[in-house]
This record gives sequence, structure tokens and C-alpha cells, in this order.
Amino acid sequence: MESVLQYVWKHRLYAESDFATTEGAPIFVIDAGIPNTDAGPDFFNAKIRIGENVWVGNVEIHERASDWMAHDHHKDKAYDSVILHVVGHNDASVYRTNKESVPQAVLHIPEKIAKNIEWLLSRDTPASCSGHIYKIPAIYLSDWMAALVSERLERKASDIFARLEQYAEDWNEIFYITLMRNFGFGTNGDAFEWLAGSLPYKYILKHRNNPLQIEALLFGQAGLLNVEEADCCPYCSSLCREYEFLRKKYHLKSIDGFLFKKLRTRPVNFPHVRIAQAAAIWINNDVLFSSILESDDLKEIRSFFDVFPSEYWHTHYHFRHTSDAKKKSLGKNAINIILINTVIPVLFAYGKRKNLPAYCDRALNFLEELPPERNSIATFFGNAGVPIINACDTQALIQLRREYCDKKKCLYCRIGLKVVDN
Repeated sequence: MESVLQYVWKHRLYAESDFATTEGAPIFVIDAGIPNTDAGPDFFNAKIRIGENVWVGNVEIHERASDWMAHDHHKDKAYDSVILHVVGHNDASVYRTNKESVPQAVLHIPEKIAKNIEWLLSRDTPASCSGHIYKIPAIYLSDWMAALVSERLERKASDIFARLEQYAEDWNEIFYITLMRNFGFGTNGDAFEWLAGSLPYKYILKHRNNPLQIEALLFGQAGLLNVEEADCCPYCSSLCREYEFLRKKYHLKSIDGFLFKKLRTRPVNFPHVRIAQAAAIWINNDVLFSSILESDDLKEIRSFFDVFPSEYWHTHYHFRHTSDAKKKSLGKNAINIILINTVIPVLFAYGKRKNLPAYCDRALNFLEELPPERNSIATFFGNAGVPIINACDTQALIQLRREYCDKKKCLYCRIGLKVVDN
């Protein structure tokens, strides 16, 4: 109930003509204030005329007036700046710490608004508003999509910043770990990140001129090398021999191979193939992150990932299983996913961290150049009438679905506002 009152207050969905204090003084809201997501009053810097007087200060909102005392606001000086206490039910008078009374007003929610809110929040569907999206003006929807894609990049940047603190601001290491995680393509993301965490990037750099050793380090640390398999495969035998030497040299401890999921995974997505492809990228690009920073050409950056794994993997997808002969490079769609989930977020985060807006702009421009992703979320909203032109749109829709629809945060969504107010 309190969140609904906050929503109605923020968007001024109440009948302003008869809005008054509990003592009958007319209220005119000049500015509803700035929502506060931290401790303290719910809205800062509101500007309100009560009777003949204009007040500037904060607004607190509760379902019941008595919640003021229940939350000990009458003992907290942070609430002495409240100029209006907005409530759903008036069941008590409230006071500041100096015993001065705080003006109160009961916020009556219009019946139509209440019904629309109840309808939105009670529906057990992926997106309650999907049947109404096509009615929303294109410019309004476009503005919301732009805000959503920014939210998503900011959230990804926050994750990268957390890793930076862990790895002493080493951007090459962060790019390496982020890229390796995304080589799991969702299913094996955690396992690939654990693999990268167990094998510092500096060891890969030391052996960048020896492809077999880079492969040995990655397969060995993934826990996927098996001495028994090596007996019948010269390539496997070489990997095991090289890894045993490097493991002792660097005092490495591998992760467990069973962490990689293979069930119901297509051969092209088998962890063995993906590790071989990742190795090929590091073999062919020894200064990968620096090269990405220096390039504003998406085609050039794409070429960094368009590489082939070693010859053995042209006819295998596992050490024990063969496949039809094919050079198993990353496909166009897989490279797009890597660009969207690795290159663009790290570029954006780098620009934010270094206060270099050009990198943030470049990240957004790259998203606009890339085609839309093919996934169930894009299909759902596309069928609901959302125009989908590029990867900016699909990233915005992923943010919308995961952070608003799935969490039933309809009252914080601009589409939800339109539905409630119609």
C-alpha cells in the first residue's frame, strides 16, 4: 500500500482540486520532490503551498499515520524537515522531535487508478501490460528504451568495478575474466569464470608464442585433461605433458571438470570446443584489450574474434568424440554475443572509470550497429508491438523484463505508468 501511495504522489495521480490537510487547509503541490532510495524521508526538496504559505522541505509517506511513531520518526531529527506527512489512513497526530505538529494529508487514490494498479500487480504473466504496449506513443516508448539500455550498461559497469577492486585495477585481467565468462554462453558461464579465476592472465601472456602451452593451461585448469585419454591421442598426450610441467612451475590448482555442463548441449557449444576457441583468441591477440581501446571500427574488433582453433578441433568436439571436418570458428551470432556482453560493457565501464565519455559513446554506438539478439524476450516484446531494430533495443528489453516485469516493479516502469493512468 505504501509503495502505491508513493507512486500516486510522485506522478500526481490524485484529485488535486480537493486535496487538503486533515485540518482542512487546501494543499497545492508545486513540486512533489525527488524520490529518496536511501534512509530518510521518502521525497526530498518538495515545494508545497499549504493554505497561504509556501513550504520547501521533505515529504514522508505512510499507509497509516501511526507508522510515524512505529518507525520512531518522532525521535529522529532527520524527519524534522518533513513539511507534509501523506497517509492512506489518518489514525494519529504526528510530531517532530521538538513536539511541533507535522501537517498531514490523506491521499485518496482514484478508483480507476486503484483498479488499474491492482490489475497490473495481480496478473501472473511475464508482462502484465503486454496487451497495451502497442497503444503507447512511439516517442514515449523510445525514450524509455534509451533509459533502460543505459540502466543495463550501468549495472554491468558496477559488476566490472567490483572485479576491478578485487584485481587491483588491472583492466587486462578484467577483460580476460569477462570474456572467459561469456565463452560459457550462459550455460557454462560460472565454470568459465572459475577457470579464468584459477589461471591468471599473466601466465597466458608469458606463453603467447607457444599455442600448445596456452591450450594446455586452459584445458588443464578446466580439469578436462585425462591421462587415460592421452595414451591413445598424441595431441592429448602433448597437452598433458605440457600442463604437468606448467602446473608445477606456477603451482596451479585446476577446477573440477564436472563443473562444465554437457547434457543437452549441442556439440558446437561443448566446453572443449569453446575452450579451444578461447585459446585461439589469446594465441592470435596478445594485446587484445589495448587493440579494442584503440579501435573505433566494429568490423576490425569483430576480426579479433574471427579466429580458428587448432587443427585437432576441426574433427573433434571432445577428446573422445570426433565430428565432421569443419573449421570451428565462432559464428557470426556468437561473435555478436561476445561483443554485446564483453566488449561493449567493458568499454562503457572503462569510459566511466577513467572519466572518458568517448568510450561510453563508442559502446552505445557499437550497440546500435549490431543486429538485435534472437531470444525469447525479444520475441515476446516484438509480438507485443515493441519496434526492435538493433542490439540497443534487445538489451533494453532484457533490462525491462528482468528488472521490472519479473520483479513486478510495474509502478516503477514508464509503461506501467501509462497503463495505470489510462
